[in-house]
Amino acid sequence: MKIAVFFVGEIHDAGFNASALAGAQAAAADGLAEITIVSGASYDQTDIRQRMTAILPEQDGLVFIGGQGDIATPDMAAAFPEKRFALVQGSQTGPNLASYDVRQEDSAFLAGCLAARLTKTGTVAHLSGHRVPPGLKGRAAFAAGVAHADPSVRVLTGFCGTQDDSAVTYRWASAQIEQGADILFTMLNGARAGAVRACRERGMLQIGNALDWVERDPEVFIASAIARIDTGVRRAIEDMVAGEVPGHIVEFGLAQGEFVALSLGADIPAPLASEIDAFADGIRRGRILLPRAYDGAEFTLDEMPCDAPQ
Repeated sequence: MKIAVFFVGEIHDAGFNASALAGAQAAAADGLAEITIVSGASYDQTDIRQRMTAILPEQDGLVFIGGQGDIATPDMAAAFPEKRFALVQGSQTGPNLASYDVRQEDSAFLAGCLAARLTKTGTVAHLSGHRVPPGLKGRAAFAAGVAHADPSVRVLTGFCGTQDDSAVTYRWASAQIEQGADILFTMLNGARAGAVRACRERGMLQIGNALDWVERDPEVFIASAIARIDTGVRRAIEDMVAGEVPGHIVEFGLAQGEFVALSLGADIPAPLASEIDAFADGIRRGRILLPRAYDGAEFTLDEMPCDAPQ
């Protein structure tokens, strides 16, 4: 079976795309299907649709990586009913369209709990790029985690409009530092480098996401909200090859297994690590329920909070 795995933005981004690519490559190495990697599409929906339309005639199926696919992929699935489609980090289903969601929000909640416990200024920050469902759910969960651990802690949260432009994220992270934040949770792709530079220059600590950033840069990262996007990609390919189209969103979170986790730096005290484990167990057992939306104040680059768009 010929399957295209479709990426938006930088593919070697040390983030979601990199994890997804590892899953696609592992599936190809195991001989599950003939995998074609399609990368570098812009975030423009017209470009996405044109590139999908161009490659689909040569493929039996397409796996779209990222929440951007929620808009175009259902239309493509309807236009090509003889082919199979899957969304990883998506929220749409259909007769020939499946969705798989690695619950980044579970580990984002734990990141919020940790940030609230560690902040010395009483202000923490979140920075992401595009307002796609996985990013919005992750932001909501991080803010909820902060409030769960210490409701007195202030959260500066914003979407800077890019996942790959490090100059933009450097300015945003710097602005959040100037407003008093001493811990930053980033949900970014290639643009994380700009936030890292700001943190390194100003002595701010950071919590990463998707991959284990504690291993990569322990000087800046005190933790990382790991999300095994590769597992969602592999499952999507396996189901597609088997001809299975789940009628519900297939989730991979703490309740389903070790698909997400909060990696902790070596300096995190053992009692705090145990507390984070207890919070994780609360999610796993359904005692802690995570919100899907955030309705608080929004941080903007001009440093003036405004009401978050609904």
